[in-house]
Amino acid sequence: MYVRTVYATGDPAKIDESLDALRVEAPKLLADQPGYRGYSLFADREIGKIMMGSWWESEQAQQNSDDHLKERRAALLAPFAHTVTVDSWEAVVFTPSLQVQAGAGFRLSRFDVDPSNVDLLVQTFKNTVLPKVQAIAGFEGMALLIDPAKGRGSVGAFFTDRAALVASRGAQSAARGEATAKARVTMRSIEEFEVVLVERV
Repeated sequence: MYVRTVYATGDPAKIDESLDALRVEAPKLLADQPGYRGYSLFADREIGKIMMGSWWESEQAQQNSDDHLKERRAALLAPFAHTVTVDSWEAVVFTPSLQVQAGAGFRLSRFDVDPSNVDLLVQTFKNTVLPKVQAIAGFEGMALLIDPAKGRGSVGAFFTDRAALVASRGAQSAARGEATAKARVTMRSIEEFEVVLVERV
């Protein structure tokens, strides 16, 4: 599975206009594209951040869809965004049948990894991180995304609501610390978002 993420920053006072448009229109636009498998929309209303992730059955489908959708995506984000960053990833580990409701919590951890250590990272994630985070109260789902050519990756974890997200910080931090040492990765950032929409097909 392949994923395209869009990360936009802008004026918090203008975020709701773009979120409302993206919530309604983006799933319809994506559903018309061959190979589409899912869409997620996240927000940090306080700071002014929107993140989206669209899932595709092949790398080619992901690339083709971006060619068709990038102009409309820019228009939907225009009322809010000052900066927009688009990235492509391979989803190397993810929990299936994700059923997450609006208002759930989402934590995103970004890191660097030497391409020679990707296999070690995947094994460590499957054997160490995922079982420990799955045991945390309120856990709903998790994914490991990698761009091996650039030596970058991210982990996204869903929790039932904001309270569960906050309560999970210590336990997930412990699992993260153990995994980064084992897999020799460098953490770059940790962010938290509100889940606006999750759609799987």
